[in-house]
Amino acid sequence: MLSNKQVVLRDYAEGAPKDSDMEVITNKSIGVNVPQGSNAVLVKNLYLSCDLYMGHLMHKTQGGLDVFTPYTPGSVIMGYGVAKVMDSGHPNFKKGDLVWGTTGWEEYSLITKPEDLFKIDHTDVPLSYYTGILGMPGMTAHYGFYEKCAPKEGEYVFVSAAAGAVGQLVGQFAKLMGCYVVGSAGSQEKIDLLKDKFGFDEAFNYKEEQDLDAALKRCFPEGIDIYFDNVGGKMLDAVLLNMRNHGRIAVCGMVSQYGLEQPEGVKNLMHLVFKRVRVEGFTVTDYYPSYSKFLESILPCIREGRIFYAEDVAEGLESGPSALAGLFRGRNIGKQVVVVAHD
Repeated sequence: MLSNKQVVLRDYAEGAPKDSDMEVITNKSIGVNVPQGSNAVLVKNLYLSCDLYMGHLMHKTQGGLDVFTPYTPGSVIMGYGVAKVMDSGHPNFKKGDLVWGTTGWEEYSLITKPEDLFKIDHTDVPLSYYTGILGMPGMTAHYGFYEKCAPKEGEYVFVSAAAGAVGQLVGQFAKLMGCYVVGSAGSQEKIDLLKDKFGFDEAFNYKEEQDLDAALKRCFPEGIDIYFDNVGGKMLDAVLLNMRNHGRIAVCGMVSQYGLEQPEGVKNLMHLVFKRVRVEGFTVTDYYPSYSKFLESILPCIREGRIFYAEDVAEGLESGPSALAGLFRGRNIGKQVVVVAHD
């Protein structure tokens, strides 16, 4: 049997998740081989992905979820990660294969639905990238922007939570399209990153703006064609006042609303009518069958240095609760990754 360190949910979160909502325990009940006759895969986890949707799963009431399974007290936190196969009963995977997909926040995981795993064939880029730019966040940015926003050269693009795992990529995709791009973030360090590393034309710290409508009018005197929404709430309401005719809004997430007992209302919806704006939410899992096509598009951008990707790395599984909770306080700079093991 293997000694298996795990991060479990101690109790449901109230408001933004905190370190104390989780705890690290040691479990010695996992075997070194998959059960005989099973098609499961036993993996050693290497890198774990901290993602904002995970905070939503920590709350007792999570209405409308049909893609991710909510956490329950005492259960292992589940999320995206990169792992190495130790034993396999599935014909598509063998010992030594590298994979990414949904796994446990633990040293070792028995994956009972290995058909949801993606085999990693390209190892000339950092393995941690498969928690971000080459994994779920990268696909979210790519398909959310290109498929839902239908961008055109010269359009005006606004990205909220722009220094995060998804936002940093959306902004760079927009710049590659020849768009004018503005991002919002929550610290001067992030604003500098957006302009100096990611190539955004302008950026502002939403925490320092008393009037979001005025901030957007300052950055977009001619209005916004595309809004990639990661936060919802007051920012979305202000954006509606500044959309151009026939604009598009891709709703990726609403982190400002996670954990609120009473979500904030959006008041300016009539502007959707006046300006004929299209708003569409999406879930990245719908695009997983197109993963190989996505890789064909994104890998050359990485190898040729056309896209810069920032990671915020926390070492050790014990750092997982703090790293995950830190997302909701804006502590991370770039994609938050937890290193469980390097090989």
